[in-house]
Amino acid sequence: MADENLKTPICHESRLLIVGLGLIGGSLAAALRESGFKGQIAACDPDGNEIALGIEMGLIDTGGTHLYEQLRDASMVVLAVPVLAMESVMATLAEALPYAARNVVLTDVGSTKATIRAYAEKVFGQVPTNMVLGHPIAGSEKSGVAAANPRLYVDHKVILTPEPNVDRNALERVRLLWQACGADVLEMDVERHDQVLARTSHLPHLLAFSLVDTLARQDERLEIFRYAAGGFRDFTRIAGSDPVMWRDIFIANKQAVLASLDDFEAGLKRLRYAVETDDSDALIATFDRASHARHYFDSLLNKTSYQAEYHMQPQGEVTYRVQPGGQAKGRLRVPGDKSMSHRSIMLGALAEGVTEVKGFLEGEDSLATLQAFREMGVAIEGPHQGRVTIHGVGMHGLKAPAGPLYVGNSGTAMRLFSGLLAGQAFDSELTGDESLTKRPMGRVADPLRLMGATIDTADGGRPPLKIHGGANLKGIHYDMPMASAQVKSCLLLAGLYAEGETRVREPAPTRDHTERMLNGFGYAVAREGDTCWLQGGGKLTAGPIDVPSDISSATFFLVAAAITPGADITLEHVGINPTRIGVINILTLMGADLALENEHEVGGEPVADIRIRYAPLKGIDIPVDQVPLAIDEFPALFIAAANAQGTTRLRGAEELRVKESDRIQAMADGLAILGVKHTVVEDGIDIVGNGDDSVPSYGGGRIDSLGDHRIAMAFAIASLRASEEVVIEDCANVATSFPDFVALATRIGMAVSVEGAHE
Repeated sequence: MADENLKTPICHESRLLIVGLGLIGGSLAAALRESGFKGQIAACDPDGNEIALGIEMGLIDTGGTHLYEQLRDASMVVLAVPVLAMESVMATLAEALPYAARNVVLTDVGSTKATIRAYAEKVFGQVPTNMVLGHPIAGSEKSGVAAANPRLYVDHKVILTPEPNVDRNALERVRLLWQACGADVLEMDVERHDQVLARTSHLPHLLAFSLVDTLARQDERLEIFRYAAGGFRDFTRIAGSDPVMWRDIFIANKQAVLASLDDFEAGLKRLRYAVETDDSDALIATFDRASHARHYFDSLLNKTSYQAEYHMQPQGEVTYRVQPGGQAKGRLRVPGDKSMSHRSIMLGALAEGVTEVKGFLEGEDSLATLQAFREMGVAIEGPHQGRVTIHGVGMHGLKAPAGPLYVGNSGTAMRLFSGLLAGQAFDSELTGDESLTKRPMGRVADPLRLMGATIDTADGGRPPLKIHGGANLKGIHYDMPMASAQVKSCLLLAGLYAEGETRVREPAPTRDHTERMLNGFGYAVAREGDTCWLQGGGKLTAGPIDVPSDISSATFFLVAAAITPGADITLEHVGINPTRIGVINILTLMGADLALENEHEVGGEPVADIRIRYAPLKGIDIPVDQVPLAIDEFPALFIAAANAQGTTRLRGAEELRVKESDRIQAMADGLAILGVKHTVVEDGIDIVGNGDDSVPSYGGGRIDSLGDHRIAMAFAIASLRASEEVVIEDCANVATSFPDFVALATRIGMAVSVEGAHE
């Protein structure tokens, strides 16, 4: 099992009948035996020798070749016969059912659910309410009861495809059956199941059979097989599977298999043409897309990826346990700016030519943006140690993705993508992880609709966003109701594709990375006062991008040094864009000893090394004009306030209520656990600091970060002035913006241990 300490459920059926005692049926019996199953296990199989072997192996208690005899008093029947034999078995079963227990439940293990459902409807008139169709995603090239493996289903999927009128008790009993075997049980409708399996299981088997057969019929086949490398062996292993079973599957799931084969043949044709014409970009696009998709697949299986939720798996739970006290000294370079990493990929993809990016943030959100553009046909090399090469396709070169574009936990990516995709000729859908699907998107959908876009959202204006292509966008003059760089950037990106001028007025200054980077790519964006604008119909020209270190990530270490006596930290190559330095201004107003060194510009963006040494902080009324310049940094600034002398007051920060969590309330709840006095108001908070550096500022405790990476990191830094251990739950999303946070925190002298992370 994935965790031997987790208690495995026990199935409580009184008499289980397995019809078809092969690998799947035999392994089911073996797994139940190992789980402590107390009921009787019977089997029915046309081969009496298999029954005898099953009894000899201790897998079954009894069995025979006649269904009528074995069905007596059965409380559950599992049909594990070949798909094309299912109809005749069901016909016999229908006649013999009176012999079964009154509460009998029927289920199956077939891999083509539409065919089996059709058999059930033909035999019974409809799928009985006590029948739960299912399919364990497990197997082996071996067959027969002799190959039975009690761990065949451990950590494997079992997909149930119940009908809408299914008896809920029957469904739960079948779920418990497979959970007792160690399986992860999911539900899916029949049609979706058959489509997914045709692509992920049936097509690979078909290709493996075809490749081995093709090579085996060649004259030099002995030489070919003698010198075949491990990759050939791994890929073709499944060609050793049961031929009769796979013949039945391909016939039973014919339409879905043919559809997936059509898609594959089309892809193979494109690949052949790329090889014939020496199309390097097309080859690297295909190979890079496939390579990274394979990495995501590995992560999915290991339950380590942000895409786990997208693929119906739970995210691994991660907890930080941070010891009180510690130092805060050293020179650090934090990861590249996430906002600029997103934009570098987006604009590089739309540019003409090749864009070389250095300092790219290899966090999960940024990687999701990379993958999204790969799925839209952009050739992207890397990332390799922060370097990415993007082969731009031009303003109108993106291609329709095969499915929804997943942007992880990133509100920035979703909102910017919505503007960019609104101008495309194809339909698209944007989705994200569980946290992102709770965040409001009406603030971008509404003005995009004013431009002529057609966008569907879920209830409450939340993701997923479905964007209908082919819209004729018109430029608008838009007064933003609240300051938001994401909304501004979304409308400017849509404006690239709009007729006429797109003009955006912001009520307060917000980060201007999009405007600066568009200008850097040769697309003119003008600004006067609080308004910026551009004309649609231009083009982008590729060029190099050096992404500065993210000031939001640097903030946690700025605060660490600001609150820790004796601290001295230098953060290198940090972006100090005037629209992002609210945290520097606020810490300076609070009395922090902070200096900018080695100031210079990189690609139009100002950068500097920031040195900060400990000095006593004092509480302040945070200037309202600084709030939008530090909106992402406030969780860490709340910790600075808790260590300052006097009260720090924040107002005009209602935007914090709709981030990855309600950050005002989430931070207030955590501060309460530590024992920090505070008062929450609708648009801010008052925090009463300790201000005495001779004693700890607060206690410790267990804090729920609500899956918000900035909440998690803020309370980790708080431990430097705590009197007791601080335990922070639900920290997996830290990887979305700051993959090396724990390593850097350890380097400056903090004691952070990570629990529950997958290696």
